[in-house]
Amino acid sequence: MDRDEPNAARRFGRADLQVHTSHGDGMEDARSIFERIELRGELDAIAITDHDDVRGALEARDIHARSRYHFDLITGIEVTTRHGHLLALWVDVPIASFRSLEATVAAIHRAGGLAVVPHPFSALTRSVGRRGLERVLAIEDETTHPDGIELANPTSMGWDTGHARRLNATRYHLAETGGSDAHFVEAIGNAYTLFPGRDALALRTAILERRTSGVIDQGTPLREIGARRLVAQQVRGLAVTPRKVLGPPIARLRDRFLRSGRA
Repeated sequence: MDRDEPNAARRFGRADLQVHTSHGDGMEDARSIFERIELRGELDAIAITDHDDVRGALEARDIHARSRYHFDLITGIEVTTRHGHLLALWVDVPIASFRSLEATVAAIHRAGGLAVVPHPFSALTRSVGRRGLERVLAIEDETTHPDGIELANPTSMGWDTGHARRLNATRYHLAETGGSDAHFVEAIGNAYTLFPGRDALALRTAILERRTSGVIDQGTPLREIGARRLVAQQVRGLAVTPRKVLGPPIARLRDRFLRSGRA
């Protein structure tokens, strides 16, 4: 569907704010992802958020810029903090891993980005818990406060999402977002952020003004992905993500060891 179509139902845009590529632990490269989104025509923006590495998003930006796609691209990272994962959106520089939640949020803001808590309170993946989030929100310095909370994620449905939604409505008042957490092209758009407008600038404004909502769409049947690809992705995640996260600490230990040997 063309974004300029005069349809009242499409005055609100749809953005999938958590998509992973094969630069990280996803199974498809950026071009394959973009072609799928363009063909379906349902999204107005997506965010590439590979784990602890901005280079996949930067490569995706280069590919996106060379084509005439009818959707906007947001560069991002899913950063591992000491208190759980955190989405850094609208960033194009590395954000250090394994820092506190508040330090990571502040670093994202200094880089010109927005910080969103993905799959909050989930026991299925490394997530920010209720105690950690409330501790940070109680800090007087608002530059350490996240901008949004992901309340629509197909991988984190059930008590945790419902509990987070109720708490956000009554206590936190962060912008609601949605993201598919897709590692396969078939899953892209299964959850999305609904916002007034049709482009990334309008989306960013809507998040800051807290005028967004997270929406769960229909899920992707596992048979559509296939058991072999599911297993391959799990193996890829176990191999790729730890190497990206642990690479800098290992490099520092190596350099320290080499310096001590020269002493």
